[in-house]
Amino acid sequence: MSDELASLDATAQAELVANGDVSAGEMVDAAIDRIEALNPTINAVIHTDYERARAAAAATEPGSAPFAGVPFLLKDIGSTQAGLPYWAGNRVLKAINHQSAGDTVLGARLRQAGLITLGKTNLPELGSSPSTQPLSCGPTNNPWDLTRSPAGSSGGSAAAVAAGMVSIAHANDGGGSTRLPAAWCGLVGLKTTRGRVPSPDTTSRLLSELVVTRTVRDTARLLDAVNGVTAADLYHATPPTSRYADELGRDVAPLRVAIITTGGRHRVDQACVEGVRATATVLESMGHHVEAVGDEVLLGGDSTVNGQLWMAGLARRVQHLGEMAGRSLTADEVEPYNWTAAERGKSLPATDWSAAQDSQQAWSRSVVEWLAPYDLLITPTAGCPPLTTEEMNPPEDKPWKISQTYARIGLFTLPFNVTGHPAISLPLHQSEEGLPVGIQLVASMGAEDLLLRLAAKLEVAMPWAGRQPEVFAS
Repeated sequence: MSDELASLDATAQAELVANGDVSAGEMVDAAIDRIEALNPTINAVIHTDYERARAAAAATEPGSAPFAGVPFLLKDIGSTQAGLPYWAGNRVLKAINHQSAGDTVLGARLRQAGLITLGKTNLPELGSSPSTQPLSCGPTNNPWDLTRSPAGSSGGSAAAVAAGMVSIAHANDGGGSTRLPAAWCGLVGLKTTRGRVPSPDTTSRLLSELVVTRTVRDTARLLDAVNGVTAADLYHATPPTSRYADELGRDVAPLRVAIITTGGRHRVDQACVEGVRATATVLESMGHHVEAVGDEVLLGGDSTVNGQLWMAGLARRVQHLGEMAGRSLTADEVEPYNWTAAERGKSLPATDWSAAQDSQQAWSRSVVEWLAPYDLLITPTAGCPPLTTEEMNPPEDKPWKISQTYARIGLFTLPFNVTGHPAISLPLHQSEEGLPVGIQLVASMGAEDLLLRLAAKLEVAMPWAGRQPEVFAS
């Protein structure tokens, strides 16, 4: 039964529980067995909470929530749930077993959706890089090729879902951290419109939180369960007019679609280019108008400005680590890449920080205006297929030099954290080696309904359900 359950998406698992075919307890126990069997190889789960999960399963009323009885994993940064640790990938917080103070708004909504949390997933320290190999917990291995990275920062969650440990797991995205792991692990990863999902404790324009899944319908149904911000949120998106799950069967009127296959000064791998072109061909066969556009506007922002703001933000996050630890941390307690960047960020004058914000917003406006004539933009999700973990290691003497590799990977994702557009990565292509190649679809502000509707069509036209990684539960 465990292997059969592993191949089902969260919607199908919830239906089994609702119909009484499998109890929530049996569902949870089967997922626990899979985690115990696979995690020594994958290293996706860094903390388990099995007894409380079993208690929650025993108290589950079948059919009482969209995902009642479905096993779940929570990423170890961002949204929290009471009783679970919060280490953010840092060795000091892990050593003192720092705990979450309680449920965040999204953490509570995930519980209310019926999801049963079995533990926490691995991530790079502070979620600051597109590779999951923290010194605190060791690297997570990509189930498609154990020598390769699952990307980051939601790499632990993506690897766990790709390997069949669970069917759905928490992810968040401040520069591609949901979409990049989805792309490298063969999953669906949606970054919502800014202000779509509650995050009343952050002032960041970049952050989006949701999940990684194996099917479009799981993503749509989960978004239905958790969308809608609080009065305290800094950003408020226009509420949807209907359920996202109801969009999946609807027709898509002919669209004007732009595609980008070039990466400015960065080389885009041929497999990623081929994936975009294959997607464009399918869209044309569906009756949509597709045209290639230049990358000058999208990739023409001032990378110095983005870097300044990122380093200043990282300085604040390192400071927050100290607040959680109860003392300031030292250089040997924060990973070299993060410490170096944070030290640079601390030296940014407030006037320069404000000027950088103004510059970033002016660029964001130019992108919004540039995209206005199009219904959709298609790009590779990442600039290359999965790299090896070794290739993702920062040089010991000059750790900041890895930034060029990071920039190539996140080339097409970060812009839409800055602008706030919704963007989804779909596993529509594979490299010659059989590695996943994600394709990113970007829509206008607030148009998750269109993204999900078209994603459902592509899931049928370019199916990925039959693909399984080298390491999988069944």
